[in-house]
Amino acid sequence: MAKFVYRLQNILNIKNKIENQAKSAYAEAMGRLRKVQSELEVLIARKKSLEDDYRRLATGILSPISLKEAKNAMDYNKEEIKDKLLELRVAEKNLDVAKTKLNEAVKDRKIHEKLREHSFEEFLAELSAQEKKEIDEIVSYRFTADSEKDIKEN
Repeated sequence: MAKFVYRLQNILNIKNKIENQAKSAYAEAMGRLRKVQSELEVLIARKKSLEDDYRRLATGILSPISLKEAKNAMDYNKEEIKDKLLELRVAEKNLDVAKTKLNEAVKDRKIHEKLREHSFEEFLAELSAQEKKEIDEIVSYRFTADSEKDIKEN
């Protein structure tokens, strides 16, 4: 029996590798996004804590130095949150880019797998036609041999 050999198997293998790399890049981008979101949540919780401390200081015995320090801490935290929001947007864009690349890689791989399937179906059809031809030749040979035998006997 003949063996099926797909001519573009190397390309299909490369497409699989590209897809795996795209999956890794997507997972990495997703991990980075989650990390930035987590850091942002921590900063927001810290902001709430700093605001509570500031209110407590403002309602208690007034110490201008401690109020100024609390205000500076809140301002610094506000800047950190702005930076983290910017980092979050960048991480989201990177995730979108990675997702697009992954979708393209999956689409390319599926196209090549479909081509391989069609090639395999053609191979099976050719193999079936060849087997049918061989069977017809065998039957024809037997029929011819049997008819010659009948003619010789008569």
